[in-house]
Amino acid sequence: MSIEDEIREHVIGEYAVLEAPPRRELQALTELAAKCSHVPMATINLITATQQWQVATYGFQGAVCAREDSMCVSVLEENQPILLADASADERFRDNPFTTGELADVRFYASHPLTTPDGITIGTLCVFDERVHPVEPELEETLGTLAERVVDVLQLELTSRRLTAANERLAAFAGQVSHDLKNPLASIRMSVELALDELEDDGSALGQLLTRAERSALRMNAMIGDLLTFARGGGAPEKRDVDLDMVLQQVLEDLAGDVEPGQVKAEGLPVVQGDPVQLRTVLQNLLANAVKFAEPGAPVLVSAERVPSGWWVGVADRGPGIPAADRERAFEPMVRLETTKPGTGIGLATCRRTVEAHGGRMGIDDHAGGGAVVWFELPA
Repeated sequence: MSIEDEIREHVIGEYAVLEAPPRRELQALTELAAKCSHVPMATINLITATQQWQVATYGFQGAVCAREDSMCVSVLEENQPILLADASADERFRDNPFTTGELADVRFYASHPLTTPDGITIGTLCVFDERVHPVEPELEETLGTLAERVVDVLQLELTSRRLTAANERLAAFAGQVSHDLKNPLASIRMSVELALDELEDDGSALGQLLTRAERSALRMNAMIGDLLTFARGGGAPEKRDVDLDMVLQQVLEDLAGDVEPGQVKAEGLPVVQGDPVQLRTVLQNLLANAVKFAEPGAPVLVSAERVPSGWWVGVADRGPGIPAADRERAFEPMVRLETTKPGTGIGLATCRRTVEAHGGRMGIDDHAGGGAVVWFELPA
């Protein structure tokens, strides 16, 4: 096997389509290719060192054949499209079993290479007919565009599988690290608390140092929890009805020590589709941030409105606001735009990751009259 064939087989193997049922998106592209070319049949061929696999077809039943019988091997070898009104009259194909009647009676034949972003040609997008007819001038460009979309579909699915695997590994690693860090941290906190009890809060320098150590341990514990939440986020959420008004009431109960009575005002929160636990985390993070940065006693407004894509939900405060140039940075993990307030810089990153896992989006706008509106949209 040549080095080129080894590389090609490795890439094809990563796409994981040879043994799998035909993918709906690839089937649709073969149908589109056939109809755009005005022929009855089309196929996506992936070619290994020994075989040609028809991984999606239109107009006939796909199969696997020996590489030496493949017509599209010539496209691989020449690395350019081949378009023929009558393939049986071409010296490359006149004795091929696909033109002689042994395997088929191909006459009109047009085939375009499938080339990955790394420049590896893995197969072809091929359209054909058992009748002879002219090659239309725009056919090569049309097939080229559709061949690029075929590779896009393969790449997108591969990227999705890689991200899923990476997220699973990250979640497992984060879980283990969290466990390994929290146990000794709990021991430290317990020791500090016992030492403080022994001192009976005498206000000494040692007592102050121990109190500072206890607060540091609490912050460390919160950071570990936030990191674990971020690592585990972004997976496919459960989808069911979630009453955001009810979720808001639960969040306000949890934040009772930080939110003044009547400070949060809500208007028309809807029932949305999503994971109730994850969406509660989003709303709790946004409310906690809004209350933290709002001017003392200033109201925090939670509102919603119907938009073409679904539901828009915003949490607005009357705080200092966030400059437009810094708004995207606010969603990056471990980034804290304001260091005078407590926090880990992970909350907004986790929120955006959760919202995007729900098929939505998230951003920050100015609030009329001062402050910021942190909003998210969820599909209907």
